[in-house]
Amino acid sequence: MNQHLSGAVATTEASAADTLLAQLQAAGIDFLFANGGTDFPPLVEAYCKAEVEGRALPKPVVVPHENTAVAMAHGVYLATGRMQAVMVHVNVGTANTINAVLGASREQVPMLLMAGRSPFSEKGHLGTRTRYIHWAQEMFDQAGMIRETVKWDYELHLADQVRDVVNRALEVAASSPRGPVYLTLPRDVLAAEDTRSEEAIAPRPPVEAPTVPRATLERIAAMLQEAERPLIVTANAGRDARAFRALSELAERYAVPVTSYHQRFVSISSEHPFEAGHDPMPWVREADFILVLDCDVPWVPQLAEPPAGAKIVHVGEDPVYARYPMRSFRSDMSVAGRPADMIEGLLDILGPTMPRAETRREALAARIAKAREDIRAKGAPQESLTPEYISRVIGEIAPPEAAIVNEYPLRVEHCVRTEPGSYFGLSPAGGLGWGLGAALGIKLAQPERDVICTMGDGAYIFTNPTASHWVAQAQGLPVLTIIFNNALHGAVRNSTLAMYPEGHSSRGGGRMLADLSPTPAFESLAGAEGLGLRVETVDDLRPALEKALAATRAGQQALVNILCDY
Repeated sequence: MNQHLSGAVATTEASAADTLLAQLQAAGIDFLFANGGTDFPPLVEAYCKAEVEGRALPKPVVVPHENTAVAMAHGVYLATGRMQAVMVHVNVGTANTINAVLGASREQVPMLLMAGRSPFSEKGHLGTRTRYIHWAQEMFDQAGMIRETVKWDYELHLADQVRDVVNRALEVAASSPRGPVYLTLPRDVLAAEDTRSEEAIAPRPPVEAPTVPRATLERIAAMLQEAERPLIVTANAGRDARAFRALSELAERYAVPVTSYHQRFVSISSEHPFEAGHDPMPWVREADFILVLDCDVPWVPQLAEPPAGAKIVHVGEDPVYARYPMRSFRSDMSVAGRPADMIEGLLDILGPTMPRAETRREALAARIAKAREDIRAKGAPQESLTPEYISRVIGEIAPPEAAIVNEYPLRVEHCVRTEPGSYFGLSPAGGLGWGLGAALGIKLAQPERDVICTMGDGAYIFTNPTASHWVAQAQGLPVLTIIFNNALHGAVRNSTLAMYPEGHSSRGGGRMLADLSPTPAFESLAGAEGLGLRVETVDDLRPALEKALAATRAGQQALVNILCDY
């Protein structure tokens, strides 16, 4: 092949880019979410070449902001359990991903994040430096900025190594505990010929979560049998539908309350008689046995501690959360394994009932029912809109199988969710701007589902609305976005007032550095092809939400901007 500084003629020889995309296809990657730059020409050429030759490759999806691209890959994984790939532009594109990659990392979501890199060569190679910016965008350690948020990072040095590198990346990402990985691709290496392109190198299977030994299960079962006031605290068990079903059965069979602290998944139906809400603190203070089930923060020591004699067991694929620098919750036993395997094992060992369960069943069910009634009374309509009532109405209009993606404001205790996979909360990392991208990813993977995204006004600003709504229009993804608009960053206000309830900042209601007024007309941002509605009264809420949901079912994206002072 005759190479020139300006490029090369079309060729049948396989480049590293050709092989990279082919290997992603072989590994079962469905989508490549991409925001391109000057490092992308080899990939563009590879896609166009495959189209001419009739070869299938992961579908390319243009996403004009990297944070949204990562969130969409995250959303597809939530919907399908299938890892996806993202490609961004060198160091600057990588920088824009870190917020969303932090979320994926803390949530154990696998993905292959790839980024271009300035070409190694300054002349004489296809893909060499031909733009002013190729010097300025080179870094000594581009991966250094993102290394703490990924499980593995590497740079492609040899074109004929690309299959092995891709396999290694996907193997690490999918191994327990799962998480994102990062691969940098210099343009001149990506454009070079892969002399091993004809070799068939199968993807390697990942490392599965360990099986919990029978003896360990028997020890935990004995603790549960002996307990008078057992408790289960979880946040993530419901990411697996098997765990949802098993946990529901265990709670019912043995009369064990289940609390979901900072819930990210539906681990037990909100209508289950032993679903004990979302504040574990009162339960933790009195429990004599606590099963911490896939939960990074089961209680806040400043607010509550278990009794001195309580037995505590932590279970999860990474029960000690090794990537958290400091985490010192009491533990008598930490067990690595899938929550579903653990619970099913306990059910098998313990059998259909236990004596102590029957002695506490009636009183415990009555206590939970009374607490639930008191909480849900706050969701009754008031003179003005409240987040509790908004959440209740969303739960009433959304069918059980709908996917609700919540970036903070939805009050999940007021929004009935009875099915696994019907609710997804923001990662514990707390980086804003994730929700709408994740909702778009779910809709892309499951176009037949109703998908609803709830966000605060601050989070919506972070979500890169123009990029997100453009993707929704370009890809035909009619998602319903609902904004709880109180014209402030509630987390900042609430933290300030919690620390200084009688301080100087309390005189202004804690709005200093939290005030987002005047509020924009967010309803106008859905675009000419979308439906935008503004709601300011209780009477207008339900009709607006029903109209917006109907619009999405007709193929139109919709946004409802709800003004509510809270």
